[in-house]
Amino acid sequence: MPDQMPALYIGHGAPPLLDDPLWSGQLAAWSAELPRPRAVLIVSAHWESAPIMLSAQGVDLVYDFGGFPAKYYQMTYDTPDASALAARVAALMPDTEPVHQHTSRGLDHGAWVPLRIMYPDADIPVVQMSLPTSDPERLLAIGQRLRPLRDEGVLIIGSGFLTHGLPFLTEWRLDAAAPGWSVDFDLWAADALGRGDVDTLAAYRSTAPGMPYAHPTVEHFIPLFIALGAATDPDEPPAQVIDGYWMGLAKRSFQVA
Repeated sequence: MPDQMPALYIGHGAPPLLDDPLWSGQLAAWSAELPRPRAVLIVSAHWESAPIMLSAQGVDLVYDFGGFPAKYYQMTYDTPDASALAARVAALMPDTEPVHQHTSRGLDHGAWVPLRIMYPDADIPVVQMSLPTSDPERLLAIGQRLRPLRDEGVLIIGSGFLTHGLPFLTEWRLDAAAPGWSVDFDLWAADALGRGDVDTLAAYRSTAPGMPYAHPTVEHFIPLFIALGAATDPDEPPAQVIDGYWMGLAKRSFQVA
């Protein structure tokens, strides 16, 4: 029997995360402490598509960013065939959540950037799944459907950024001071996570301080609900493994059992 895997919510930064020794070191140390996954299912903020879409095998990465050094556009991450996992994901979804294979879309930077750090040998099959909705309850239900994968050795990852108010940043240094809206939202989320309060997290639009500056669009926050839905006990507080700020944005990341 494979080891039961946890489910994670991680911040993925931007391609320069690959050159940040602190954050990349934290991600690498975290993955080294986990059982080795048989496969990875990752949901990135950068693929919003309904119905649910699954990434194709053996196609190029998606370089969905601009203004960075050329080296990032030349990086590869050639993982093994994951068609068996894609079929398993499709089988777990109810008729109300149809699943389609996207035959030409590879992994986007919300997937391959952190995975290059966590599993640099690219020797683990990876499937990326799109976000079909921004509704927390529906995402929690999808996560719950995916929960059996954890007993099959699959690492489920929601990849986003706990705060992502890019239009409101005024400094672009990695060590820039965090704006008040970023700190307020981060501490609110830390408190709710620490209490296992999924209902409060799901009501973030109306209850979280720092909104809408922390998330003028919500795609970087909502992958969190896939991970929480996949928890054995969604009300059990997750382990908050990484915290702090990067360009003033909260990189808080957690692991559910």
